[in-house]
Amino acid sequence: MIHLQLILFRLGYVALLLLCVTHLRCARAENKTVVQKYAEFDVTYNDTVTSDNQTIYAFNHTVSRNKTEGVRVTVDVLSEGAESSPILFVVRQKQAVLSFQVPLILRGLYQRKYPYAHVGRTLCQPPTRTLSETQYFFVDVSTLSNLGTHYQLRISRVDSFTLHTDKKFSFTASPSQPQYFKYVFPDGVDTAIVKVNSEMTFPCSVMSIQDIQCPVYDLDNNVAFIGMYQTMTKTAAITVQRKDFPSNSFYVVVVVKTEDEACGGPLRFYPLRPDELIDAGNRSKTLDVVVSPAISSDVYVMGMLFCLGIFLSFYLLTFLVACVENKRSVDRFTVIYSKYIISYTPGVTPVSPYEYGSFGECVCLLFSLFPPVSERSLESVTGRSRQESLSSIEEDDYDTLADIDSDKNIVRTKKYLCVSDLARKDKRVLSKKYQIYFWNIATIGVFYALPVIQLVITYQTVVNVTGNQDICYYNFLCAHPLGNLSAFNNILSNLGYVMLGLLFLLIVLQRDIIHSRALDRNDLNALECGIPKHFGLFYAMGTALMMEGLLSACYHVCPNYTNFQFDTSFMYMIAGLCVLKLYQKRHPDINASAYTAYACLAAVIFFSVLGVVFGKGNMVFWIIFSVLHILATMLLSTQLYYMGRWRLDSGILRRIVYVIYTDCIRQCSGPMYIDRMVLLVMGNIVNWSLAAYGLLKTPNDFASYLLAIAICNLLLYFAFYIIMKLRSGERIQCMAMVCILFTAVVWGFALFFFFQGLSTWQKTPAESREHNRDCIVLSFFDDHDIWHFLSSIAMFGSFLVLLTMDDDLDDVQRDKIFVF
Repeated sequence: MIHLQLILFRLGYVALLLLCVTHLRCARAENKTVVQKYAEFDVTYNDTVTSDNQTIYAFNHTVSRNKTEGVRVTVDVLSEGAESSPILFVVRQKQAVLSFQVPLILRGLYQRKYPYAHVGRTLCQPPTRTLSETQYFFVDVSTLSNLGTHYQLRISRVDSFTLHTDKKFSFTASPSQPQYFKYVFPDGVDTAIVKVNSEMTFPCSVMSIQDIQCPVYDLDNNVAFIGMYQTMTKTAAITVQRKDFPSNSFYVVVVVKTEDEACGGPLRFYPLRPDELIDAGNRSKTLDVVVSPAISSDVYVMGMLFCLGIFLSFYLLTFLVACVENKRSVDRFTVIYSKYIISYTPGVTPVSPYEYGSFGECVCLLFSLFPPVSERSLESVTGRSRQESLSSIEEDDYDTLADIDSDKNIVRTKKYLCVSDLARKDKRVLSKKYQIYFWNIATIGVFYALPVIQLVITYQTVVNVTGNQDICYYNFLCAHPLGNLSAFNNILSNLGYVMLGLLFLLIVLQRDIIHSRALDRNDLNALECGIPKHFGLFYAMGTALMMEGLLSACYHVCPNYTNFQFDTSFMYMIAGLCVLKLYQKRHPDINASAYTAYACLAAVIFFSVLGVVFGKGNMVFWIIFSVLHILATMLLSTQLYYMGRWRLDSGILRRIVYVIYTDCIRQCSGPMYIDRMVLLVMGNIVNWSLAAYGLLKTPNDFASYLLAIAICNLLLYFAFYIIMKLRSGERIQCMAMVCILFTAVVWGFALFFFFQGLSTWQKTPAESREHNRDCIVLSFFDDHDIWHFLSSIAMFGSFLVLLTMDDDLDDVQRDKIFVF
């Protein structure tokens, strides 16, 4: 009971105090002097305000519906120590109220405070329905300072408040003096691009596009509340569509930030106390703005037709080449047919439904995939049958070699190997083994692409909803939106990967069917000559190229460092599959299985993710990666040198010491396999050098560094293969040579456009925009789009090189084809 009485007494005491304070305030307000002045534009008013008086400035001006003028309020505080008792300015106008204190306190990182004694604000323009209207607004000036604060007030008109199409306008802004201007879409313009430029890198700024409404968010702490915005150093650009603005007009707002860390500038210092006021210094910035019409719908159509036309021409060219090759096959077939077949049917003359060499015959031969017939195969039709039946033979069930396991070691460790030594397993078992590459990569592609598509749609939605265009690293000077996509041209240019990947699959399918029919006829060339033809890896390469196009398009929906792995994952796949295909050509029996290969590629992608997350400046990560890189190179070198005939077990160190003692110390004998040793030594030099470079430089773009390692190894092995092919007395046919030369030239141009660097997520978004450039083709495609075009063509050409480079061996016995 006593506690309850004590609580009630304390509550009554507090209520009495509040009543007294309210009474004192009301009494003081009654004694406060309010002075109202009728003021004029372009007149500077010098006055002093204290807690005992309040000044109201009354203005009026005529607003015309056909002419838009801005009204700007400029305030200076002249008294010292005004931070402790700032002046409050309240601007009351039709449909809007703007209030701010002077000195204006703006906060930066870690809540650091920057006072500004000079403040300039532009008043928003309420719409008028009449042709001409007189509007009134009032500026209330008040403070709680007892000593009085001296200030200057000036209201002026902004004659150049409205921006005109393709007309540059220059102005100056600072954190306490933001600027914004109005733009009205002219007739016939549905899309415009707003460009803001400055010769000054710093101070950091923000450019915002906002709808016509009050209030206008034009301070560093609220400019990101509505509309679209970008940070900028020297340049910024935003594409604006009429459909997003019901009033057919918008504001271009430019705000200078209080600090530069958002644009990559250094942090100057930390405050000693959280409430410490820091001198902001001179942060004025001169900028210019220009609004230009964006491309019309006709340019979109031309861009899409241009893209389709380029890649459909490859289909047409492939069709014409197929016609020429089939015509040659028909010539051979006609001679052989008349020599062998007619003799079995006397008195019967075969009649072709098409005229010899006609277009219809080409179509028939191409789409029926009619195989070329050799004289040797026809002679063996009746004398040779398939030795094995097509059954569900699995390689893991038993060894398909005719000899015992010890003989396998003897064969594979000979000093000079031929393809026949490493092509002894059942061809149907190997075919099924390599088909797993295709089915696995198709499965991987589906399960990889679905969450990626969902994620990038979420990214694009976030960009559209928040208006934060710092999320995605576009080339904003050549980013053409379509629907909800911000840069449709960067997505469209990836169509080449998909179309050319599909074309490569069709070419491989044709060769596969022709080869299968040759095997069904027991063609001796197909059975005993040439490089063994297994097409599973080729199917996987074509699928990977198509997936690369899809995932690259997903990456370009919103390019940034967190999803760059989408663009590179299947590049690792392509590089790895090409190396495996090169190795498989001469080593079909001992090539890696699909499960082992994809497991290794998964490890590479895993390290790619770790490098993106932890690799930037983390020396521990780079040491671990470099050590693993070198160890993996050494293990792979051992595997390749001994053709897999070695074991990684507890006795490996003892055997290494024994080999060093017998071959290097006891007798100085050279390596048994000279060619392989040269390749592996060069490969180790290259890989160790790349590991040392990564350890010393620690590049920020780890994904590209990892891709460079894969490409360097692929190029090294390809060069070794070509050199050894020529050294072995083999030749490169005309078609393969044309593909090699064409692909090399296209790769050169592609890399030129790739290194133009229109944007980079290794820097801040504002710094990245400094590299932005205008479109260069049809006002629709930029340098990176040209890279997409050329690199897809170059990859397609590279695949054709791998497909055709050993066609000269189709008539050579496998026991006369060397392994290297």
